[in-house]
Amino acid sequence: MLAALVLILMVGGGGYLIVERYFQDVTDLALKHKMTHEFHSLAAPIPAELIASDRDWSLVRQEAAPLAPRPQRGIPLTQEQVANMMQDAYPQRQLTRIKLDEKRNRLIYEIYFVDQSEIYIDAYTGKILKPDEIEQPTTTITPIPEATAYDAELAAIFVLPLDAKGRVLFNPNQTSSPLTPHIEALQIALSQGSDLRTITTPDGHHVRLFTYKLTRDDGPVALQLGRVLTDQEHVLNQLLMVMLSLSGVSVVLLGVGSWWIAGRALGPAQQAWERQQSFIANASHELRTPLTLIRASTEVALRTAPSNDDDQRDLLEDVLSEADHMRRLVDDLLTLSRLDSGRLKLEQVPVDLVELLGDVQRQMNRVSQELAIQIRLGDVAGFVLADPDRLRQVLLILLDNALRHSAADTAITLSAQPHGHQVQIHVTDQGSGIAPEHLPHIFDRFYRADAARGVSGNAGLGLPIAKGLIEAQRGKLHVTSQLKVGTTVTITLQTARPLVQ
Repeated sequence: MLAALVLILMVGGGGYLIVERYFQDVTDLALKHKMTHEFHSLAAPIPAELIASDRDWSLVRQEAAPLAPRPQRGIPLTQEQVANMMQDAYPQRQLTRIKLDEKRNRLIYEIYFVDQSEIYIDAYTGKILKPDEIEQPTTTITPIPEATAYDAELAAIFVLPLDAKGRVLFNPNQTSSPLTPHIEALQIALSQGSDLRTITTPDGHHVRLFTYKLTRDDGPVALQLGRVLTDQEHVLNQLLMVMLSLSGVSVVLLGVGSWWIAGRALGPAQQAWERQQSFIANASHELRTPLTLIRASTEVALRTAPSNDDDQRDLLEDVLSEADHMRRLVDDLLTLSRLDSGRLKLEQVPVDLVELLGDVQRQMNRVSQELAIQIRLGDVAGFVLADPDRLRQVLLILLDNALRHSAADTAITLSAQPHGHQVQIHVTDQGSGIAPEHLPHIFDRFYRADAARGVSGNAGLGLPIAKGLIEAQRGKLHVTSQLKVGTTVTITLQTARPLVQ
């Protein structure tokens, strides 16, 4: 599942990066292609780098015509030459401004005088043009086949002819420029020849900016071309949303598929487990009846046996003891089966620990006195929310374990103290203790550390049952032990308010 999710993210992220890289490469190539045509329009020598980019553009855009050779018309007049011509032709009129502009594929100079009159001349021939001639396309210049080359990328590019101070000399764009000249890029282009970067406008838009130093001594010193990336970012955002949606759908499908496959794979194991639990429960129920009959028959035989026949009486007592042992084992298996299936009925009520621990002490004292072991009460206080019968069963299991692992003339202490919203019940003995390597396994079913502790006769189900019963009542069971010092078992249960009589 995790590997599939990582694969989806890698494929989706890789696709997004590829598209983003494609947009950047096409934009850069379009800027260089456009720069080539601007050089061509200004009759400036075209650098080899731009010629190669123009050729690459033609390969990428099959419908775009490569740069056509410009008709040989010579080099346009400089502003100084135009000023000298005007002073010679109109010595009585004072010039105010000379502007180089391109109209209808025609490069012209606009000359303005103090008396607010103006003259238009051809930038190549110096011929004075009438206003109606300006609007007519020239018949001597073969139009550059740029109409098919300028697709969406080229149409979105704006051009800024700049002087050395970063001022725009004229506006060749059909609309106003979306940003002012970038001075830092201009300075780097003047020192290094060119500059390509992405900038952010004050209104938050990203612009890919290409600045190139002009290879002519007159006119603009550099050209700054830019393309606003808003449309590309919009496409990338849409692509990202689509990829996220597909990833989400894929994750859901993978999750459902994994759940279905896991269900198919675990189904037989679950059924086998349920059959096993059902068998244990049924077998435990079925064994109870014959065990009861065996015990009853043995008791009758023991009462009627001759008092002087010691061998027969000993044999019957052994049968009675083993019947009791088998009955306890069957009860333990039935309890574990109910715990595993969640069918164990619990009636949790407030339990007075002073009363309960006192009853358990008196009940177990009969057994402990025969072993010369004392069971005493420590500090006991508090009420817990628990099933009193099941809690008593847990305490009897813990005391039975403590008695079997304690030596004569030692003591076992029962205590209970509230701690905030919980009450901790402690069963502490002075027995042989449990080795550290056995502690992690003492709650495993049928696990027996008795061989290391010198005790036998334990089926290994007592502590697993005690732990299961406490956890079923939303409590915890914890054991600490030290060899040759003793063991402390701590039961933690939720505190409860006493019942109002």
